Amino acid sequence: MFKRLSFLLLASVFGMMLLTAPAISQKKEQPVVIYFFCGGPPGGTFSTVVYNGARTAAEILGDRVNVKYVWSDWNPHKMVSQFQQAVAVHPDGIAVMGHPGVEALKPFVEEAERVGIVVTSQNVTLPELEEKYKSNGFGYVGQDLYGSGHMLGKAAGKRAGLGKGDRALVWGLLREPTRGLRTKGAIDALKEMGVMVDYLEISTEVDKDASAGIPIAVGYLQKHPDCKLVITDHGQLTATLPAYFRAAGLGPDDVYGAGFDLAPPTLEGIKSGYVDLVHSQQPFLQGFLPIFQIYLTVKYKIAGLDVDTGVGLIDKTNVDFIAPLVEKGMAG
Repeated sequence: MFKRLSFLLLASVFGMMLLTAPAISQKKEQPVVIYFFCGGPPGGTFSTVVYNGARTAAEILGDRVNVKYVWSDWNPHKMVSQFQQAVAVHPDGIAVMGHPGVEALKPFVEEAERVGIVVTSQNVTLPELEEKYKSNGFGYVGQDLYGSGHMLGKAAGKRAGLGKGDRALVWGLLREPTRGLRTKGAIDALKEMGVMVDYLEISTEVDKDASAGIPIAVGYLQKHPDCKLVITDHGQLTATLPAYFRAAGLGPDDVYGAGFDLAPPTLEGIKSGYVDLVHSQQPFLQGFLPIFQIYLTVKYKIAGLDVDTGVGLIDKTNVDFIAPLVEKGMAG
C-alpha cells in the first residue's frame, strides 16, 4: 500500500551513489546549500513529519549538504516572500511547497533558474513549472491532488452508505488554485454519487488554528442534523474532528468523519470512532526525497523526479500498521 519496495529501491540507489562518490572525485565536496520549505509552523503535526523526512535525508548525506529549514504557517503569501528571500541568498537549491500556485511563484522560479538555482517542489504540484524545468531538476514529491480528493470522497461516501439526496459537508480550500484541487476532487466524487454537498471554506484563522473552527462546525451541524458525512481537507481539522462532533453533542456513530493526514490526535480519533477514514499522503517522503533530488541534480545532473505519495487509505482495520511511526513523527 505504501510503496515500501519502491522507497527501499530509491534509498538503495541513493546509497550506492553515495558510496561510489569518492571514486568519482577525491576532492572534499563543498556542501550543497538547500533551502527547504516545511510548509506549516514549527511543531505542526504535518509539517513536523515533512521536516523529519528532510532532516533524515540531510543526516544520511552528512556534510555533503547544508539545509536551511523554512516555516511558513501554511500561508501562501508568506511562502512567496520567503521564496524571494531564499533566491536572493543564492543557494544551490530550493525545495518549495506549491501552495501559492504557478502564477504567484512563476517570476521568482524563473529568476532562480536563470541564476542556476535548482528548484523542486513538494506537497502541492506546480505542473507548468515542473514541465518547463524538469531537465534542470524540477521534480515533485506528493499526492495527485485531485485524484487524492476524489479517492477519499468516493471511498468515504461509499463506506458511509450515502446515496442520492443524502447530505454531506466538505470543509476545504477551494480558494487556493492548485491546493484546492483536492477539495474539488472530494466534492466531485460525492456529487457523482448523487449526494447533496454543502461546502465551507477554511478561513485563514481556522487554517492556522483548527480549534477556532469549533463554533463553525457546531453551527453547521446543529443547522443540518441530516448531515451524514463530514470531510475535512486539512490535516489539523481532521485531527480536530472529535472535538467538533463532541461540541455539537454528537456521538462517534452519528456522523461519518473523514479527512486527510495522520497525526497522534487523529489516531485517537480513529480509535474512539469519531474519525472513520483518513487519506495518508506520506509526508515523510515529501521531506526526504526533495533533499536527494536537489543533491543528485547538483552533483550528477539528475532530471526532476515525479513521485506520487498519495496512495493510502487508513481506517480502524489497518491503522495499527502505521500507528507507531505516526507517534514518532515519522509518518502521517
